Amino acid sequence: MNTIKSILFAAGIIATTVLSAQLKIPQPSPKGTIKQTIGLSEVTVVYSRPGMKERKIFGELVTLGEIWRTGANAATTIEISNDVKIGGKDVPAGKYALYTIPRETEWTIIIHKNTTNWGTGDYKEEEDLVRFTAKSSKIENAVESFTIDFGSFKSGNATMMLSWENTRVSFPIESNADEAVEKQIKELLIDGPSAGTYYSAARHYLDNDKDMTQALAWINTAIEKRPEAFWYIHQKAKIQGKLGKTKEAIATAEKSMQLAKESKDGDYGYIANNEKLIKKLKEKK
Repeated sequence: MNTIKSILFAAGIIATTVLSAQLKIPQPSPKGTIKQTIGLSEVTVVYSRPGMKERKIFGELVTLGEIWRTGANAATTIEISNDVKIGGKDVPAGKYALYTIPRETEWTIIIHKNTTNWGTGDYKEEEDLVRFTAKSSKIENAVESFTIDFGSFKSGNATMMLSWENTRVSFPIESNADEAVEKQIKELLIDGPSAGTYYSAARHYLDNDKDMTQALAWINTAIEKRPEAFWYIHQKAKIQGKLGKTKEAIATAEKSMQLAKESKDGDYGYIANNEKLIKKLKEKK
């Protein structure tokens, strides 16, 4: 009996091992990933790449007028790091499935919100984000493996191309690079750093006992930009105190306390903070 149990136990282990092992073989439609920067946006496409293999593709293997997964296996996905326009349609940053409806001279391109579908089996039109049409063209040299690529780069724009057999479909992807660059120019070159940036830099130097003269210059600039910010003025008093400017520090703390008292949104504890600071400064005199 024990011998039989041992044999059955061993057989169970062998069966489990065989089932858990997976034979790795080359895939007929290998997965491909293409990453491309367009303007200031990162675009990542993941898709499976079926081959022609001496077959007629469009009109036979891929039925014209019917929805296609745009590749093989799981639906093709496109992930975008920033808001863009695809085919002239607004597409927010995010990850989407890319479906198409091939036709003789024009394709429907579909940006779909559900990325979990395997192929087109569970596709639901109501989950589409946008649809648009793109012209198809004939190319002289046949493309053996379905290929997605980008080209025609111009500033923040590019063209996305779907190519297979003797057919190519192209459509534009437009980033908001010009707007983003203009915003950076305004912030960095025209307006300069914000009050909060100067304040944060001054606090960093104050909290880490770095150059207090530089910290004072930064906090002064922050206060110029936001003169009502009594918490900025409180930090200035602390910086002045570290620089040995006790008299000026007390006056600054008193100003901060007065503004805190006048604040309609509350003092956030800065009345008490300034009272403690003034007491501490006076003890040093």
